[in-house]
Formats: sequence, structure tokens, C-alpha cells
Amino acid sequence: MLRQLSIRHVVLIDALDLAFDNGLCVLTGETGAGKSILLDALGLALGARANAALVQSGQAEAMVTAALEPAHDHPAWALAQAHGIDTEDGVLLLRRTLREDGKSRAFVNDHPVTAAFLRTLGEALIEIEGQSDRRGLLDPTTHRELLDAWGGTAGLADTIGTLWDTWRDASTQHAEAIAEMAQAAREEEFLRHVVAELDTLAPEEGEEARLDEERGRLRNGRKIADALSAAAAEIASEGGVAGRLRAAHRAAALAAKYAGPAVEPAVDALDRAAVEAMEAEAQLSDVIRSLDLDPARLDSIEERLFTLRGAARKHTVSCDRLPAVHSEMTARLAAIDGGEATIAGLAAAEVAALAAYDEAATKLTKKREAAAKKLDRAVTGELPPLKLGNARFTTAIEPLDDDTPARYGRERVRFTVATNPGSAFGPLDQVASGGERARFLLALKVCLAAVGGVPTVVFDEVDSGIGGAVADAVGLRLARLADAMQVLVITHSPQVAARAVQHMVVAKAESKGAARTGVTVLADEERREEIARMLSGARITDEARAAADSLMDADGA
Repeated sequence: MLRQLSIRHVVLIDALDLAFDNGLCVLTGETGAGKSILLDALGLALGARANAALVQSGQAEAMVTAALEPAHDHPAWALAQAHGIDTEDGVLLLRRTLREDGKSRAFVNDHPVTAAFLRTLGEALIEIEGQSDRRGLLDPTTHRELLDAWGGTAGLADTIGTLWDTWRDASTQHAEAIAEMAQAAREEEFLRHVVAELDTLAPEEGEEARLDEERGRLRNGRKIADALSAAAAEIASEGGVAGRLRAAHRAAALAAKYAGPAVEPAVDALDRAAVEAMEAEAQLSDVIRSLDLDPARLDSIEERLFTLRGAARKHTVSCDRLPAVHSEMTARLAAIDGGEATIAGLAAAEVAALAAYDEAATKLTKKREAAAKKLDRAVTGELPPLKLGNARFTTAIEPLDDDTPARYGRERVRFTVATNPGSAFGPLDQVASGGERARFLLALKVCLAAVGGVPTVVFDEVDSGIGGAVADAVGLRLARLADAMQVLVITHSPQVAARAVQHMVVAKAESKGAARTGVTVLADEERREEIARMLSGARITDEARAAADSLMDADGA
């Protein structure tokens, strides 16, 4: 609920801080006193379009802050938390600053937000019902959700949304598979040629490096063989390394007979060195014998490398990527060969998803139609006391223009009215006059009070152009609505004002040579005087005071 509204430098308002109670709060005052300024200021805090004309002349900036305390389970908390806004103190402070150049900034609990987010949050917290605004119930995009909430079909509507997602996903997958199949079919001849070519080539990962290494050995085979033979000869020839090591070992062993343990490590080392030299000789001989100096093998390797690298260039990949290309092309060809079965399966899934959607959508349509008839009867019952007895209200449920499923069902929902017998039904915001429209909104709001979800509703001159018993009927319904939510009303009707639990007067006065708007919260005796003024005009008579007492007593004020 709206708890406080702080306004700084907005048009005729210097500084104003208002606290609001629960229930029905009325704002009265003479025409031109500035009641619309209050509404514009509240709208600014709720994210309405910023208008530089709202900045008070001579001031650089205007600022409006609305403090709201929605119920703990209200969706506004989740919205705020999703934007990283601290909500621990249980209050949402919606603040907007507006500069004289028209630029504005928005904050929620001192956290900077976009004006669009502020508007989304504001619309979830306060609903403004005016005579000309396309807000609240005058916005036809809200009618379907309101009917679903009122008729108990919101859960089925959510199910429809889930089924629609499933159908859309199945439809998308089916369409993509058909497109891929068509593209693959256009490439089929090329694919078969490539796959056959790569089947024959049978490339292996790492094959290029192995062949390149072997080719290097073959190209230098004679040099390698000569060098290895020279190394082996140095070891094995008379006077070579092995012979000298063996001779040294014999001499050291002889010395060990006389020198004792001190020479034994040297003897062992020479023995090991001689053994290692002989092993090296044997290994060199093995390598020399294993060398393949066949020129035909070199030709074969070079031809293989040429073929591999040619295929890699053709497919603009490295040789190591050729096996992956082979697999990919083979899979695409297999998709063509098995594509019809895949597409048939996806088509069946799409048909099944659409059938499930259609079944639920048909059920939802019937439930909506039944709920619409009940709502029409409820609203129609509210019209005669509001001097709309000749008017008619109907909830129009119309099929969508095409057969394509929609997330919310197969129909659109609109609240329509006919103000005179025999006249055609039309949208509420286009058919009814300003005063009639306001009373239609009140009747509809009373019926939908339990499902609106918005904790505060503002009515701008809902009693325009009426008086007497009709004004009393309006006041009664506003008071009844205020049992379910906080209701703020800008009114010229004493019958409405008499039912308020909180009464504020908006007045204009001169301050330092300039007109300024102020607001006073009235006590009981002051309320009596204000209602008497509304009854009699500028000169308040005793009869007007008595009539005010009668109105206030009759309404339990």
C-alpha cells in the first residue's frame, strides 16, 4: 500500500509530504487547486513519461518519492530482488528525479533502475483509473489475465503456455530438420563423391608427421648408414674403444691383486664401460641392418604425403583434421539416407504437441466463456445504481485472426460496452463518455477486487457529472472496494467524501508573490466544514453543515 508521497518542486508544489492510511482516502478541493498535479507527481514516481513542464519554474530539478509497503507475497518483491535491489526493510521506495531539460533518473530503494523497470514495478503496485488514460482496466492487454484470475482459469492458462512452448520447440526442430534435409539433398552427389574419396584415402590422425619423419630417414639413408658404420668401426677396430677398455680392465685387475680394495671400484667401472661399448657396437649393427634404403619405399611415402596434403587443401583443413571431415561427411550422408525417418519422427512429435495444446486450449476457451458470462452478470448488476441502467457490458471472447497457436490460448479477451439500447458494443475506452467510463471502471473494479493483484487503486473524478443517489451509490462502492484494498479518490462529490476514512484538501494559496499548492489532512470537524463547502459552495450555511453531518453519520464516519 502507498504509505507516503514526498514531492519537491513539482509545478506549484514547493515541498509536500503526505502520509496515507488504509481504506478509502479522498482528495477534494476547488477546481484548479492542483489535484491533477498530485496525480502527475505520483505518476512520475511510478515511471510515467517524464515531462519537463512538471519542474517548478526557477528550479533545476523536481523529485518525487513514493513509499509503498506491499504484502510479503506480492510479486513486486520478486521483481525488485531479481534486479539486485535490497528489500530487507519491507518498504519499496520509488524515487524519480526530473531535470529542467527533461532528463530523469529513477531509483528503487536508492538502487538506480531504468524508467521502464520503474514503470513495470509501479504498475504492479498502484493502478490509476482515469477518464482518458489507457491505463489499468482501460488497457485491453490486461483483460485476459483479469478474466483468467477472476474465473479461476489462470492455472490452465499457465499450462497452455507450457504446452505452447513444447509445441513451438517441436515445430522449430521439425522445420530445421526439413531445411537441413533439403540442403543435404542438394549436396548429396558432392557428399557421396567426397565420402568415397576419403574412404579410399582412409586418413589417420598423426599420419603426416609419421610419414614426414620416415621420408627424412629414407632421403638421408646412405649418410646415416655411413656414419653409423664409422661409429661401429671406431668401437670394434683394432685399437678401438672396446679394445682399449678391455686392455685397461686387464691392467687394472692385475694391479688390484697387489693394491687391494682401493683399485676395485676402478676395475668395476672399466668392466662396465667395456660392456657398454660392446652393447653400443651391437646396437649400431642392428640399426645398420634395419635401415631400409629401398627407393621404391621413398617414392611410396612421398606419393602418400602428396595425396594427403592435396586432400587437406581441398577441404581447407590440416591433414590431422581429415579423419574428422571424413566422419562429418559420412554423418551428413547418413542423415540423408535416414532423414525421412527422422523427419517423420519430428513431425509426429509436433502433431502430438499441437494436439495436446488444442485439447487444453479448447477446454480453456469453454471455461473462459463460462467465466465471461458470470462476470457480465456481476458487472451488469452494478450498473443500475450507477445511473447506467440502459447500458450493457459484455466480455468479448474473439478467435485470433489466424490458426497459429498463441501462448495464452486461441482467443483474445476484451471488455466492451454499449451505452444505449440498440447501439453496438465497442471498447470501453472508445464508446463511453468520460463520466460513464469512470463508473463502468468502478463497477468492473468492484467485481474484480479480489483478483486485481494491485494493492492500491486511484480513481480520478469517478463521480464526474453525477450527484444525489448516483453519487451515493458511487461512494458506497468505493467504500466497499476499500475493504479489499487501499483506494485513493479525487472527487467533487460530498457523498463520496463522506465515506472516507482519510480526507485531504488540496488548496492553492499565494506565497511570496507566487501561487502554491498545499494539502491539508482534515480532522473530523474540518471534514464537516469541507463537505458542507462541497454541498453549498463558497458560502457555508448551517443547512449545509447539517447536511454534511447527515452524510457523515449515515456512512458511519
